[in-house]
Amino acid sequence: MFRVVGEAGSDCSGMTRRSFVQAGVLGLGGLGLGDLFRARAAQPTRPRVADPAVILFWMSGGPGPIETWDPKPDAVAEFRGPFGSSGTSVPGVQFCELMPKQARLMDRLAVLRGVNHGTGDHTKANHWMLTGFEGPDFNAPDFMTQRRPSMGSAVAQLRGPNRPGLPPYAAVPHLRGGTDNFFHYAAYLGRGANPFITDADPNLPGFRVKNLALAADMPVARLEDRRSLRAALDAHARAADSSAAGLDPHVRRAFSLLTGKQAAAAFDITAEPDRVRDRYGRHTFGQSALLARRLVEAGVTFVTVNCVPWDHHGTGGRYKTAEGAKLLIPPLDSAVAALVADLIDRGIYDRTLVVAMGEFGRTPRMNADGGRDHWGNVFSVLMGCGSMKMGQVVGRSSPRGEHVADRPVSPQDVTSTVFHHLGITAREVFFRDGLARPTALVETGEPIRELIG
Repeated sequence: MFRVVGEAGSDCSGMTRRSFVQAGVLGLGGLGLGDLFRARAAQPTRPRVADPAVILFWMSGGPGPIETWDPKPDAVAEFRGPFGSSGTSVPGVQFCELMPKQARLMDRLAVLRGVNHGTGDHTKANHWMLTGFEGPDFNAPDFMTQRRPSMGSAVAQLRGPNRPGLPPYAAVPHLRGGTDNFFHYAAYLGRGANPFITDADPNLPGFRVKNLALAADMPVARLEDRRSLRAALDAHARAADSSAAGLDPHVRRAFSLLTGKQAAAAFDITAEPDRVRDRYGRHTFGQSALLARRLVEAGVTFVTVNCVPWDHHGTGGRYKTAEGAKLLIPPLDSAVAALVADLIDRGIYDRTLVVAMGEFGRTPRMNADGGRDHWGNVFSVLMGCGSMKMGQVVGRSSPRGEHVADRPVSPQDVTSTVFHHLGITAREVFFRDGLARPTALVETGEPIRELIG
């Protein structure tokens, strides 16, 4: 059965707004939060496990598959690159030598080595991998316009949080940086389906989620006073937008995220023992991954861990492949491996899908400046989930990593697999865009059969 979800005419900017605002800056921000609860879709979902969740490691800029999950140890030096490879816990499968911790967990992971979309345009590719649909060209006038909702926003609309009092979709530590890192938002679904962004680095001393803080002149006592709250909302709404409505039950529910205990407790990373924090790594990638685990365990459905920057050309002020890889891959390796092991130990790996990917890969041949350029003809995506078939490689790239040699996987196959884990039959879901036209959540993709059986 096909279902059309959502309302026409929803705001589609979503680019410059934080998903939550401080209580002293309410108005449309508060109403946007309320939209999330007001616009929860009627589309039924059929998850295979209770409280399914997704953690996406987003590697904006494009990680090189040869330096991560698809090394080419037998290729000549200009293709093989500066690093060797190492065996994994699955015989015959090798990772780059910079990923020893993930290599030891390969039996609990899966690698898609035949992902492709054919573009080397950051803008097109970012949009493609985050939404399943090709994005605008970098040189187009509308190059920052999001055409379709991101996976996280679609999940926020269709499923909501796994537990009350938590946002359905969150991002840590922020969504800045990277290259053309624009498309994490809700598009025509409306601002209520945008991510809750911590906007703070959990590895820094005194980490504090800015968007959960109350303004100094807005104490809890005032928030608990309904008349004062409504008056404050209406005053800010009139100043921001004369068409904004006053307080309603959906807005009050949104405010429970600011004033309730569940969200504050989930974001309190200092509650973790030092040995756990050390295992993840005392760096932004590691502590963001730990915070993501805390969030999904508490009831957030989709968390993006923003890991940047991966555009390692060796020119234009960007890292060479060797220096960028040495800087970013070891912390990523620690973060992903610690997260997977922690999810297993805590009994929530079956319900949590971990995905690590960027918008494309890098050229198989090293350039003259010691870097690799953009390459969308074949690249790798890592997935891990206890309720899927792990310990396998799906697809194969050519001996020098130039093209797909076996089992191509499209961006929509990737997004379909994510939605399938969450119980969403993506090919049956249509949203209404800003012109009230039905738009498909997924048009051609299918969940990856090797993973789901």
